[in-house]
Amino acid sequence: MKKYIEVYDYYKNLIVSGQYKKGDKVPSIRESSSILSVSKTTVQSAYFELQADGYIISQPQSGYYVSDAVHTLQAEEAAEPENEKIIYDLKSGDADSESFDLALWQRYIKSALRQQDRLLSYSAPKGELDLREALSVYVREKRNVVASPNRIVVGAGVQALLGILCLLMKDRSTVSFPTDGFEQGISLFNGHGYDVHIRDKDADIIYVSPSHMTSYGDVMPIKRRLELVRYSEQNGSLVIEDDYDSDFLYQSKPTPSLFALSGAGNVVYMGSFSNVLIPGIRLSFMVLTSELAERFEKMQSCFAQTASKTEQIALCGYIRDGHIAAQTRKIRRHYTAKTKLLFDELKKQMPRLDTSISENGLAIKIKAKFDGGKEDFENHGMSVHVYSIKDGEIRLALIPSALEAERIPQAVTIIKEVLDYA
Repeated sequence: MKKYIEVYDYYKNLIVSGQYKKGDKVPSIRESSSILSVSKTTVQSAYFELQADGYIISQPQSGYYVSDAVHTLQAEEAAEPENEKIIYDLKSGDADSESFDLALWQRYIKSALRQQDRLLSYSAPKGELDLREALSVYVREKRNVVASPNRIVVGAGVQALLGILCLLMKDRSTVSFPTDGFEQGISLFNGHGYDVHIRDKDADIIYVSPSHMTSYGDVMPIKRRLELVRYSEQNGSLVIEDDYDSDFLYQSKPTPSLFALSGAGNVVYMGSFSNVLIPGIRLSFMVLTSELAERFEKMQSCFAQTASKTEQIALCGYIRDGHIAAQTRKIRRHYTAKTKLLFDELKKQMPRLDTSISENGLAIKIKAKFDGGKEDFENHGMSVHVYSIKDGEIRLALIPSALEAERIPQAVTIIKEVLDYA
């Protein structure tokens, strides 16, 4: 193949895939020659062909630009059929605009940006020390998790932290998850070469989310927690406790963390602020065992901090000034009211429907006769978590956090139509 054709194909693919959009300036002939390590003549020949085929245009004394006539794949994908757009989100667990004071958070971000000296350097692999100090106090008061800042590691989401754990736990080979619904965690451990099991109490690593065991929001009872703690201690298992949704136990009293119940030092505690704040603020943390903390120290040159330094500084101030506690109380009230509104509306429009509120108070559980499929909800512009469809019966969970309260009655009307409730 002639060299100029390779250059032609390179830029054509960038344009057709939407990486270069209409009106974008493409590199000059000299820049392309340097980037692609080819002669200027080769680039010029490729550009002539791209112009001839209508992909780019030349503007005198300015350069080459993507033609307005190009229809990119990105534009085609944006033109989805109307019925494929999700209008009623009852699955994602995202936040709505009333759940968080964004203006207050912006003030803390602006304050962090004024700390120019700190922002000129990379964050420590474990995260900012003052944030880890604040987290040490916060998690002790909130969940009786007692650990020094030296054992705390901050990251941009639980996935990033699990990636670190996968490297720290190479002396173990098997990991167990409570259900196959933990797709991201399972995929991560598989990618690192671990042997993944489901509900295997004899695995080397046991991953649990006690406050959100299933998509229905089931909570692990204290008896089961004590059994898991004792069994893991006796068998030398390492427990990863993802304390996801522990702030939202509306239906039952908060139960102690596995970390607090364990006396063997074999529990890694993980927490996140995405639900208490908003999903766009990707800040999570984990409390390592003493042994894993020592390994981290020896391997810290292998790790880079993934969380924004600006957001870490902002969160530290937000926590120390008491806003995190106030936000937790606010969001509890907000989601309690919304979940109850959805539940009451379901009972109003479909009084005989088998409906209940999940143990953690975030989801509505439904069981109903149904001979359709998940696409029936999607065709009505609605996303729901379908737990199972079997023998003419559907089990699903509805999470109303992202749906505005005033749209709940209409959403229930659609559910009624899809389920063909009479």
